[in-house]
Amino acid sequence: MKLQRVYMDTSALGGCFDPEFAEWSNGLIQDFRIGLFKPLLSQVTATELQDAPEKVQAVYAEMLMLGAEIIEATESALELADAYQAHGILTPKFYDDGLHIAVATVGEADVLVSWNFKHIVHFDKIRMFNAVNLEYGYKPLQIFSPREVTSYGRGKN
Repeated sequence: MKLQRVYMDTSALGGCFDPEFAEWSNGLIQDFRIGLFKPLLSQVTATELQDAPEKVQAVYAEMLMLGAEIIEATESALELADAYQAHGILTPKFYDDGLHIAVATVGEADVLVSWNFKHIVHFDKIRMFNAVNLEYGYKPLQIFSPREVTSYGRGKN
């Protein structure tokens, strides 16, 4: 069976230390540790983490040590992020949120995980992102919170 490639945005990493989200972000990190999923990261995430707390940067470093694939913000990804802007999905202030979606889309991630419910993990936004993805010849991107993706806690039922 093909290992699912899971793109983590910055909020998914930071969620490891947020009381509201820690259970599921850390569950997803554990899934990466046991080889259940392949972690995907990007230059966008690396840039956003430059001023993050050291403990969040340590989680990023661990993902790299576990063999995370780094997806580049290619010209194609930038073009797609610009298309999200042109379609009015996000305002210029939140360009990087669209860039996460574009990088994951162009990099052919199986799923993107985020705790950003306003700009990324939002029913209407997901539909609009995927409409643009299809218009530009890409497949739709699955977008969920870590809670829906991690296997953590599933054995308790």
